[in-house]
Amino acid sequence: MFCLLKEIRHKSSDYPHRVAKYPENRNRNRYRDVSPYDHSRVKLQNTENDYINASLVVIEEAQRYYILTQGPLPNTCCHFWLMVWQQQTKAVVMLNRTVEKESVKCAQYWPTKEEEVMTFSETGFCVRLVSEDVKSYYTVHLLQLENINSGESRMIFHFHYTTWPDFGVPESPASFLNFLFKVRESGSLSPEHGPAVVHCSAGIGRSGTFSLVDTCLVLMEKKDPFSVDIKKVLLDMRKYRMGLIQTPDQLRFSYMAVIEGAKFIMGDSTIQKRWKELSKEDQAPSSEQSPPHPTKITTEKYNGNSIGLENKDQMEKINTDLATKVQDITDGNIESTVRKRLREDRKANTAQKLQQMKQKLNETERKRKRPRLTDT
Repeated sequence: MFCLLKEIRHKSSDYPHRVAKYPENRNRNRYRDVSPYDHSRVKLQNTENDYINASLVVIEEAQRYYILTQGPLPNTCCHFWLMVWQQQTKAVVMLNRTVEKESVKCAQYWPTKEEEVMTFSETGFCVRLVSEDVKSYYTVHLLQLENINSGESRMIFHFHYTTWPDFGVPESPASFLNFLFKVRESGSLSPEHGPAVVHCSAGIGRSGTFSLVDTCLVLMEKKDPFSVDIKKVLLDMRKYRMGLIQTPDQLRFSYMAVIEGAKFIMGDSTIQKRWKELSKEDQAPSSEQSPPHPTKITTEKYNGNSIGLENKDQMEKINTDLATKVQDITDGNIESTVRKRLREDRKANTAQKLQQMKQKLNETERKRKRPRLTDT
């Protein structure tokens, strides 16, 4: 998988990203080496400086549009909400915690029960907490975003995946897919609305994983599932934002999530219920999932486009469970393995249905041949 990711990096296009490097924009970037391309960057409107570290990712074939962005900085929270308003966004998908391993990953840009209203006077917006639904590994906030100048307000979903490990991937595709389908059910990813805003810390690793899996599943719904080329989809997405999918674990997990999600597309109507059961969604969240802010907080030193090369040992440590499931996947046959898994699942489902039909026919035949009892 490391070789496949290396190949994807080698084939990925590189485009100018000069605006991000302007002196006046340096303090708007969380990481020095994660910049939006000039051709796909989101531009703020009606402001003196239109820069925000965010990229519009467009997959026309799937009719999917995402804004992938970094975790807001204290000085860019106001720009973040301005972007959400101007882009007609219906949902924000957050895939990290504000603090992980004593490192700041994101500013607290949304209101909490302790502080139910946040005002961003620089851009003229007010955000109120309307409701909060806490699950074992994610939280859904309903927020009211108000334009102070016009008085107009909109309801915004805030989907927060709270248990993505500091390094690695979710413990199972089930919990991730259950979360993804919760976002889908809200209608927030529909082309009728503005692009969903998806972010982690840098807006490339976890955000890339979420967008890649969702896009591939949409394409499988629209055409022959076996014709979807996951690697090609990722390369297309990388034309809009650099470095999407950062580690071999994230790439492997993306493939496994697509395989698991395809079962639902192939007609397994019980799969969502199993995802919910496996993910233990309704259990109380562990206290470890919301760690208190440490007394000493250090800023993360690096999370850029070549993180995989600097942390090769850590990246090559494959999650044991996932490695068992995909032990037959190699860099050379990964696409064919995905198709093979889907064919096997479809055959298994067909065989199961045929067996059920035979049982029903046999029961009917036995009842028909059963001798009638006469009254005595």
